[in-house]
Amino acid sequence: MIMRTRMSRVLVCATTLALAASLAACGNGSGGGSANDGKIHVLVYGDASNKVEKQIVDTFNKTSDVKAVLDTIPGADYQQKLQTIISTPKAPDIFFNWGGGSIQPFVKAGLLMPLDDFIKKDPGLKDKFLPAVFNSAVVDGKAYGVPMRGTQPVLLFNNKNVLDKAGVQPPQTWDQLLDAVTKLKAKGVTPIALGGGDQWPTLMWFEYVYDRVAGPELFQKALDGDKDAWASPDSKKALGMLKQLVDTGAFGKNYDSVKYTNGASPALVASGKAGFELMGSWYYAQQQQDAKDFAAKGLGYSTFPTIPGGKGDISDVAGNTNNFYSVLKRTKHPDAVAKFLKLMYSDEFVKAQMSIGNLPTTTNTPKFLDQSASPAYSRFQYDLVAKAKSFQLSWDQAYPPAAITPIHQAVQQFFNGQMDADGFIKAMQALPAK
Repeated sequence: MIMRTRMSRVLVCATTLALAASLAACGNGSGGGSANDGKIHVLVYGDASNKVEKQIVDTFNKTSDVKAVLDTIPGADYQQKLQTIISTPKAPDIFFNWGGGSIQPFVKAGLLMPLDDFIKKDPGLKDKFLPAVFNSAVVDGKAYGVPMRGTQPVLLFNNKNVLDKAGVQPPQTWDQLLDAVTKLKAKGVTPIALGGGDQWPTLMWFEYVYDRVAGPELFQKALDGDKDAWASPDSKKALGMLKQLVDTGAFGKNYDSVKYTNGASPALVASGKAGFELMGSWYYAQQQQDAKDFAAKGLGYSTFPTIPGGKGDISDVAGNTNNFYSVLKRTKHPDAVAKFLKLMYSDEFVKAQMSIGNLPTTTNTPKFLDQSASPAYSRFQYDLVAKAKSFQLSWDQAYPPAAITPIHQAVQQFFNGQMDADGFIKAMQALPAK
């Protein structure tokens, strides 16, 4: 379920830079704003998590004079339809999003309400969430979102039996990773499964290697418009290490024809044909669904290894910090909206999300970890995020939607040798500004 949320974000966001201008033109007209039916409309991505969202709406309606209505849009159509309605009278009061670049066009168009006044009246709307997560929906110093589902850090998963047979442990350093590649190849196993045909799984390797080499500052500078960051010595070092890993045969030879989205790359790990796979935390649920026995007995997980001399902290993580609720500036019921958002850090919310496999990033989550479907895995994830000095939002979500395709093409072409380091640097320097 979380996996589908992640993938559809990547697949459907084909927005161009013209979006912000067109939204602004519509938003400044007389037809903008939320529906005028005396209710607040909450628009969400249509999937299995709607069970919890309906429950929270029902709870809210028990005590609120202004009632809430839950509206859903099927996942594959969500982003496109949101862009269509957000500046019309059918726009929601509150809507689901991914933070980061996904909301920047709406902020630029003046359609979203900064939540700072809400937070002044109810500090819990900020303080009850892990800072590394909450900050993913901060744009130009102002908060535009409240976390509303679960965190999705990227982890290095493994087949424990395959590693044992090769005499390999989950690597803690880059050299140990290279050594593991050599030993797994000697056993006739693809060291690392990669759904390169989807492109976005390949991006995860760039995100972590860049962080471990340069720290989070390099990417943040680039995101803020410093194009020279991509040509820095640290950037070139990171690209050199990625090329080294590819050239060792770590991913085999056919990774560009393998996909995660059809279950092919997870199947390589579950069947013992591959040792590792770098993937978001939804991978655990994916393996439980596709290979239940393997998930229960053979699936291992660890953090990304350190890189000698690197500036990134071992606690740094990359991935999807959470999903968020943002608020339309023209909502006619701001007090009711603020009351609704308060439920996002309630005990009821946390327990309900964990019951369907999501891991909320609220400060009260730890007391419910033992009630999750997999307490050890839930605690590992929560501690990882809670202790992270940096939680780097996936590059294709941190940048505006128009940058998604260029980023994906650049990482794929660099990995498969169609583009050298200079070509990659130029492609990233050409990305549209946030």
